[in-house]
Amino acid sequence: MAKSIIIAVSGPSGSGKSLFSKSICNSFNTDEAEIISEDGYYKHRPELSFEERSVQNYDHPDAFEHELLTIHLSKLKSGKSIEVPLYDYVSHLRKNQTLLVSSCPVIVLEGILLLADEKLRNLIDIKIYMDAPLDICLSRRIYRDSVERGRDIASVITQYNNHVRPMYFKFVEPSRKYADIIVPKGGKNKVAIEVIQAKIGELIQNKK
Repeated sequence: MAKSIIIAVSGPSGSGKSLFSKSICNSFNTDEAEIISEDGYYKHRPELSFEERSVQNYDHPDAFEHELLTIHLSKLKSGKSIEVPLYDYVSHLRKNQTLLVSSCPVIVLEGILLLADEKLRNLIDIKIYMDAPLDICLSRRIYRDSVERGRDIASVITQYNNHVRPMYFKFVEPSRKYADIIVPKGGKNKVAIEVIQAKIGELIQNKK
């Protein structure tokens, strides 16, 4: 079983992390490169009512079960498979289903707070930070949450002002200093995509 190299794509919400991760992996087979989202590791809080879950701070490190993610990354790096939790943004709960991810040459991990956690950083081989203006991030988040996740715009803006923006300045932006590569212009930065793809190709060849 292959032992995985972990590439983290971090940065503010709406900076293009998901698009960038998909773009750099789209020229590789699923047995060569796999994507895991930090969002799947949001804590499962069924003891809270839907109203209580709706107002939780999902941009604070305490919102994530990083301990489980750390265990899973360690397993992947040692050649083992994992069951990745899946998150339902509508109910704010984990789904009953999980996603089986087998250890492969490259795992691309994307999420807002990956570089803010020292234990995670110690397991990550290449650290990428997506750098984008906050007004662009906000407009993307409004579109995503209202169109793709069925939320009303007022609640999206309230969450942004109360949680997303303050946590960006407290946790996300300070983690930028740990990045090996800083990518501007969002997930469509072709030069950055090609550079990372070339590196992934090199890593995969070295694994053979």
